[in-house]
Amino acid sequence: MDQRGTSGHEEEDCKVALLDGDVGRKTEWLLAARDLGKKVRDESSKLWVIVGPAVFSRLATYSMNVITQVFAGHLGDLELASVSLANTVVVGFNYGLMIVYLLFGNSNHFIFMA
Repeated sequence: MDQRGTSGHEEEDCKVALLDGDVGRKTEWLLAARDLGKKVRDESSKLWVIVGPAVFSRLATYSMNVITQVFAGHLGDLELASVSLANTVVVGFNYGLMIVYLLFGNSNHFIFMA
């Protein structure tokens, strides 16, 4: 006579492994996760080689604008307003050049802007 469980299936069906071979993949994943810190550090160092000069350039540009406005602020209100307006025009011109490059350059850049 068959011994049936609560689901109506034989007892032997309940002893089948649930993972079906996922154990090996999980072990590989755990071994790969141990190296995650090293991979993140390596990828971060490669990324900073590319991004570092851009970050430095952006900080230098904005700090130059701030320092210029601080010096102009010591001269007077009219001078501060003129330097502030000039900085706004220069920054706007820089962004305008970037937009022109995007319009007439490689059109694939618009995919990343959206």
